[in-house]
Amino acid sequence: MPDSTTNSIIADPQNTSIDRLRLDGISKRFSGHVALNQVDLHVKPGEVHGLVGENGAGKSTLLNILSGVLSADSGNITIDGKVLNIKSPLQARTNGIAMIHQELQHVPELSVAQNMFLGRSITHMGGVLVNRKQQERVALEVLATLDPDINPSAPIRTLKVAQRQLIEIARALMEDAKVIAMDEPTSSLTPAEFQQLARLIEDLAGRGVSIIYVSHKMNEIFEVCTRATVLRDGQNIAVATLAETNAAGITASMVGRDLVEATHISHATKDPILEVTNLRRGKHVKDASFTLHRGEVLGIAGLVGAGRTELLRLIAGIDRPDAGTVHMHGKQVASNDPRAAISAGMGLLPEERKRDGIIRDRPVTSNVALPSFRLFSTLGLIRRKQIAATSLEILRDMDLRPLNIAKPIGTFSGGNQQKVIIGRWLAASADIMLFDEPTRGIDVGAKAEIYSLVEKLAAAGKAIIVVSSEMSELIRLADRVLVMSEGSITGELQGEKINEGAMLELAIASA
Repeated sequence: MPDSTTNSIIADPQNTSIDRLRLDGISKRFSGHVALNQVDLHVKPGEVHGLVGENGAGKSTLLNILSGVLSADSGNITIDGKVLNIKSPLQARTNGIAMIHQELQHVPELSVAQNMFLGRSITHMGGVLVNRKQQERVALEVLATLDPDINPSAPIRTLKVAQRQLIEIARALMEDAKVIAMDEPTSSLTPAEFQQLARLIEDLAGRGVSIIYVSHKMNEIFEVCTRATVLRDGQNIAVATLAETNAAGITASMVGRDLVEATHISHATKDPILEVTNLRRGKHVKDASFTLHRGEVLGIAGLVGAGRTELLRLIAGIDRPDAGTVHMHGKQVASNDPRAAISAGMGLLPEERKRDGIIRDRPVTSNVALPSFRLFSTLGLIRRKQIAATSLEILRDMDLRPLNIAKPIGTFSGGNQQKVIIGRWLAASADIMLFDEPTRGIDVGAKAEIYSLVEKLAAAGKAIIVVSSEMSELIRLADRVLVMSEGSITGELQGEKINEGAMLELAIASA
């Protein structure tokens, strides 16, 4: 039900005669948990419609029902006035509904054309053989309107993420999609690639294609969408006409409260805790040198491919440097030895959380104890009660929701998974924490919680490095920002000099 936080949101009454897509009264329950409760979503022909809400609000469940991955317990899906009974992804595509997932659904070793025709190959010789040449001709015709530089015969693994997204869009156009749902489409794109996507979305809308656009980035929602449906706890909260509201109003509706924009408070000391000297690895990192101090939050900015993640991996001992040293507490840490870095008091929150940061099917307790089982062992026997007690104490203080440390970590939202990974390094008594894109793919409410955690850690004397593609995030968190370009540190910003213009200027500077 709408509440007082939605006063700035303008409800937009629907004219059913011009709706391309209608989801009416969609409900879904999982083992007693209500994921969706009588949710409505109405989209007009050629409209770009935002779908927003915190993690766990029901966005993914709603899209999975629309795309045939899940079946609703109740409710109707209507396209152009026709009520559909969608029981599979194939039925959804047949009825003009295409889904572009955040994690793209491709077979890496197949060609572009083969991926475009997966499940619907063009055949000859009586249906016995796949007609690859004909598939490549058709693919080339469709791709010509999107990106003529893409070779249909090239292995799809050789393409950039932005180009692979275009393949999904091309496939949707080839199948004459009436509705395309895009789930966090820019999570791995540069600002320039987002602008390219925004122009393509505008073109698709001009052709009459209806777009559902899911994103946690409010600037994107306001740039590409005209209206947005807000979900909270599996319920409709509002339909916003974006020209008549603002990001603060949408955010307040999403989280059920006004988010107060906090100002940065520095806890940096002059006590050096980490010294990186002339660290180098191929063309990715070139002679990086800097000092990190206790209580300091050091940001690292730069465009995609600038070498930020590669630098963190060298510091954490994951990759072997060609040259250079890392000292912690005045002692050199062995290179290419993650255990040595962990033993010295370093912890890494990786960029690819799902792939590199967690074991999805294992409980929270196991994920917390991963780097520090030795601290919870006696004569080779693991003290599981101590692991549980330590995990509970740390994660209660971090407001893990739900506070169920026996649940598999894969069942938690992205923001809560990040809390568990941070808790892992607190359990391991890490003094230095390396955070690589700590808020990627999490909602605004969870972002505010992560920001608060970073500040608490700094206040407690932890030293933190934050790599982020969001300049506003670095402005909010960092005492100092190093900017990288083409593997080199091209500049350092501090205090009031930390701004988007200065970061961008250094990010595009030649090494």
